[in-house]
Amino acid sequence: MPIFTALVSKIMGIGEIQRQSIISFSGQIALTVIGFLSTIYFARTVGASVLGAYFLFMAYYSIISMITDGGVGGAAIKRISEGEEQDAYFSAAFFLRILFTFAILIAILIFRSYFVDLNNAGILVWLLIALILSIMRGPLYNGIAGCGKMGIHAIGSYIGDMSRTVFQIVAVFLGYGLAGLAGGFVAGIIVSIIISLPFFHLRITHFEWRHVKNLSTFSFWLFLTSSGILIYSYADRILIGYYLGNTDVGIYQISVQFAALASFTTLAIRSTLWPKVSRWGKNEEIELIEISLSKAINYSLILAIPVMMGGIILGDRLLYNLYGPEFSGGYITLILILIAQVVNVFQYLFTMYLGALDFQKESFKATAIGTTGNIVLNIALIPIIGIDGAALATLITLALNSVLAGRYLSRIMNISLEYSNIINIFIAAGAMGIFVGIYRILVTTSSMLTTIIPVFLGAIIYSVLILKIDKNINKEFKKIATKTHLPWPNWL
Repeated sequence: MPIFTALVSKIMGIGEIQRQSIISFSGQIALTVIGFLSTIYFARTVGASVLGAYFLFMAYYSIISMITDGGVGGAAIKRISEGEEQDAYFSAAFFLRILFTFAILIAILIFRSYFVDLNNAGILVWLLIALILSIMRGPLYNGIAGCGKMGIHAIGSYIGDMSRTVFQIVAVFLGYGLAGLAGGFVAGIIVSIIISLPFFHLRITHFEWRHVKNLSTFSFWLFLTSSGILIYSYADRILIGYYLGNTDVGIYQISVQFAALASFTTLAIRSTLWPKVSRWGKNEEIELIEISLSKAINYSLILAIPVMMGGIILGDRLLYNLYGPEFSGGYITLILILIAQVVNVFQYLFTMYLGALDFQKESFKATAIGTTGNIVLNIALIPIIGIDGAALATLITLALNSVLAGRYLSRIMNISLEYSNIINIFIAAGAMGIFVGIYRILVTTSSMLTTIIPVFLGAIIYSVLILKIDKNINKEFKKIATKTHLPWPNWL
């Protein structure tokens, strides 16, 4: 316990945003590693077809959850983060979530015959259970986020996700296949609720119509924006399932999940910054907002660019040796999605800042155009070039969305990119890429070991180079290491 107490004391000595970002980032790393390894196991155990069916289950759950939330969850975070009448806004949001969810559940039961894929797979019941549990989990985590307890929010989410993976591994090992994957997902939701409840201090209380109205005013545009983002995320796999089949969904989604390694820094930063930007916007602290955006872009690109570079050079061998021969067909898809992840840094942060600053209408306008284009391009390209068409549609429309969101945000605040830092990131990533490319030419990457070795060596080379080349990045990381009393090499 003294060791744990000392560690907590060191972490608490760091600035609030840095501390919460470290917690979120550390959780993202642990979750990504566990998810990465477990997905390899699932791919090799149940194959692309079963994985594809599970990915479709997740797509249905995410889209239906978005409808049951109706944007009220994000609106509740916004209103609660402003610090006024927190209990009343939470209670109003909780009531609306219950109302929307039961309305959707009734609709699903009435039209259950249309959910052919889920019915045939026997997992519709798991979808219904997950949606019922979301009645509690959604408002619970929205309240925690609104109160600025992002460390608790991150820890609860990560433990829940890790528990989900453990349950799924055990279930698949015991031979439950698709039902085990869906059941493990439900178990993870339950664990995340149990973990976070002791840290939740808002109360159910009386609320008035004005609270509902204030939430609805904000949630309308947030709902439309969130709908667009989810369509970006899930429409492609639903359309792949419609035009091609579950196996192609599995191959496509494995490529997408692999490419997601490039984005978890952005996710960690976003979850930490949202309530902070909301509060700064309320207090009209524009300078803090502008500085935070510039740094958020830099820190997101620090990971996204080298992952893209490495994936382009080694992606085909990684898919083949890690997941299995049938997944190597997703190499071109992987390249396109990796490039899209770099573009997504700007799209994700620009739309997040628009939302946090209460400009949801502008965020929706940018997202709506991109979403419409995404659906049209998916319908046009998937029948012609398969899963590569879905990836290309994602890349094109994310770029369009980023440009539009950036234009709207630039009318509100100055968007200042630290070009010298970005150039340094490209230089370090390029040097790493040259090393990995030479390794591949000289060494036969025919096994998992010979494919993994250049990944680790490349990561070390890139890390050392970026810290040596870029003094600002070096200074930031050295500051964090100093405050947490971690060793820092003198030669850096």
